[in-house]
Amino acid sequence: MARYKDARCRLCRREGKKLFLKGERCLAGVKCPFDRQEKPKAYPPGDHGFRRTKYSNYGIQLREKQKVRRIYGVLEKQFRRYFSIAERRKGMTGENLLRILESRLDNIVYRLGFATSRAQARQLVSHGHILVNDKKVNIPSYLVKEGDVIAVKEKSRNHPFILRAMEIFPTPSVKWLVRKEGEFEGRVDHLPEREEIPVSVEEHLVVEFYSKV
Repeated sequence: MARYKDARCRLCRREGKKLFLKGERCLAGVKCPFDRQEKPKAYPPGDHGFRRTKYSNYGIQLREKQKVRRIYGVLEKQFRRYFSIAERRKGMTGENLLRILESRLDNIVYRLGFATSRAQARQLVSHGHILVNDKKVNIPSYLVKEGDVIAVKEKSRNHPFILRAMEIFPTPSVKWLVRKEGEFEGRVDHLPEREEIPVSVEEHLVVEFYSKV
């Protein structure tokens, strides 16, 4: 499976916004290069990153699309497929797209507090540590449904990544997921509405971007 292998902090610099891609290090503040007071690398990476750039409308839409894609750790081909699915569903295409991305199993594991980042959650799922409705699922892109129960496998409940994450996030970070503090099992109460998705993006710009390509 293709995946991004370069330094993740470069992605935050590229988008000019903290994307929380490195888990606990992003939360620590002082350890995050993007949070340093002097901000020596607050400009985009690359030889010409320090130059001011005035984006066209297309450039603004492209940057927003890239931001959403990088937050959820999805490559372009799969992201475009999610957009096609969102277009065919009833309702606002942008909101449908975010709802699909939030429904990915790796994101659910992260939101439930079993991992400190989506990348770490993706690794836990791929290595078979997660159950969905008592069945092992090792596909990070698996889309969960309302009522699904997501749990950590019995033999994996002493995993240091999981224990540390549950210490940092004792309860889910969103209201549409349910998990009691200290428990290794959570449930999808309902699929989220836009106001229940704590991601600061302008999804309408992504829709506008794909309407031109």
